[in-house]
Order: sequence, then structure tokens, then C-alpha cells
Amino acid sequence: MDKSKDFELVRQIHNVLILHFLEGQKQSDIAKALNLSTSKVNRLITQGRKLGMIKIDIESPFQTLMDLEQELVAETGLKNAIVTPSVPGSTTATLQQVGRAAANHLVETLRDGDVIAITGGKAVSAVVENLAPERDFDVTVVPLTGAVQGKFFTDVNHLANRMADRLGGKTMLLHAPLFAETQEQRDMLMEVSSIREVLDLARRANIALVGVGSIEPEESSYYDLHPVPEGDRKMLVGMGVVGEFLAHLIHSNGSVSNYALNSRIVALEPSDLKQCDRIIGVAAGPEKVLPIKATLAGNFLNALIADEDTVAAVMNQMKGAIHVA
Repeated sequence: MDKSKDFELVRQIHNVLILHFLEGQKQSDIAKALNLSTSKVNRLITQGRKLGMIKIDIESPFQTLMDLEQELVAETGLKNAIVTPSVPGSTTATLQQVGRAAANHLVETLRDGDVIAITGGKAVSAVVENLAPERDFDVTVVPLTGAVQGKFFTDVNHLANRMADRLGGKTMLLHAPLFAETQEQRDMLMEVSSIREVLDLARRANIALVGVGSIEPEESSYYDLHPVPEGDRKMLVGMGVVGEFLAHLIHSNGSVSNYALNSRIVALEPSDLKQCDRIIGVAAGPEKVLPIKATLAGNFLNALIADEDTVAAVMNQMKGAIHVA
């Protein structure tokens, strides 16, 4: 092809690309405007791609959050992270923002036939309340732990029912308390066929949606699960306990504490989640920084959804630990 014909072809391709990608016109409208066939317009767009004339540059107004997501994934064993804006002066609004992001992520990645296993907690409750799928899903929702009656977010059976109802699926409930009176009673409950069936299903879940609990400050949700005297709270801190995961108290290195109450929990153990395809942690607030860092150290999660201030503080804690070492 000589240069004049080459120039005319490139000019025609350029015009078509401008009309299609910048002005948003359909190929059929471009064909009509330029007296071309639709197939010719399609070929010109294809040629433009091959010639490298199309360059797509997408920028988000929340690019700093996306950069933080990438940094978190790069520095940890996580496969995925979603970081939401923090709402200054409102922990409740921040938690709702995280809940909406987690709810949208869950709906976007959900498939018919999935089993979703969940814990209780304020963060998981925020996810459930923000679920708004456009269609029903054939899913099963199961608890990962026994329940504590009282507050709506401590009753995991209530949350499982709510989630199943919002998704259009079904649920299997765990009819057992979160804490047994003794370790022997806990072992007996874990062998009850109806309880074992639910926990076995939870162990093989496609998705585990879990809260990350703190033991500080005094009003932390963990004490809604099991009230603890002030002396015991101070003892836990002295033992190096920084948070809870599946109601199990954990140390900063991710190990499960030998605190006696851990042996009475009717629930899966943190290590049991290894069989789940996706383990999504949801958390927000400064009190969750050390607990999140501990769950990452224990490799309990492969995805995390949290707010910007919390994630930034977690990253600073991790970098500080590396410099000290």
C-alpha cells in the first residue's frame, strides 16, 4: 500500500475510533453517518486495535484506596483486599460503608450452589443488612459458631436466617450455645449429629464470612459474647491476647491462646477454615488494627474488607514490626 492510501486508511480508522470511543456512538450509527457498512466499521475498529491506536486510561477518584489494596495484598498472604473510605468522626458510618462494600463483593462473586458460612458480630450484621441482590441465589447459609442470645448481632442463627432470606436461599441452623459449661460438655455437644452436620458443612463452605474481634476497649463485642471481669481483661492483655477469631482468643502472632474459655467454645477452630475456598474478613475501626494484624499473621484470611484508616494503621504496624526485627 502506498503512503497516500495508507494515510487515508489511518485517517478513516481515526475518525471511526473518535466517534465510537470518545463520542460513544454505536457502530450502526457510525456506518450511517459515514456511508459505510456496519461490518466495515467493525473491521476499521479491529484494525485500529491492531495498529495500537487505542489506548485506554482509567482513573478512579479513589485511586489512593486502590493503591492501598494492592500494597496490602503485596505485603501479606491475602489474595484480595477491598479498602473503603473512612468516615471522620463516625465509626458507625464507617462500619456501614465497609458492610456495603462487603455485601456488594459477596453478591458479585456469589454462584448458585455455594455454601456461605458466617460468624456473628457487628461487621457481619452490617454486611447482611446491606445485601440487595437483583435476583435470588440458590445458596445455603450456615453458622460457624454457636449462638449467644441477647443482641441481634451475637445471635449467629438470626444473622444466617437474615442472610438466606435476603439472598433467596436456605439456611441450616446450629442449635447450640457458643460457650458450654465445661470442656466435656463442649466435646459432647460437638458430637451431636445435628450440630456435627452443620459444622461439617461449614468446614467445606465455598465462602466463610467472618468478623475480626477485639478485646480492647472494655466495650468490645467480645464481652457481649461472654462478660469478663476487669481483672480477667487485664490478665488477657498481660498474656499477649489481642483479639478473637471464631470466638477464639488469639495472640499477636496468630496463635490460639490457651485461655481456658477457648476449650469450651462450640464452633469450628480457626485452622478448620483452611478447607474453605474464600475466607473473607470484615472489620472497621482503630480497635481492630491489632486483631487484623494477628489474623494476617495466623494466615486465617485470604481476603479482607476494611476501611482506609484501619488498613493504613495495620500496614504501619506491620512495617514497624519488620524494622524492629
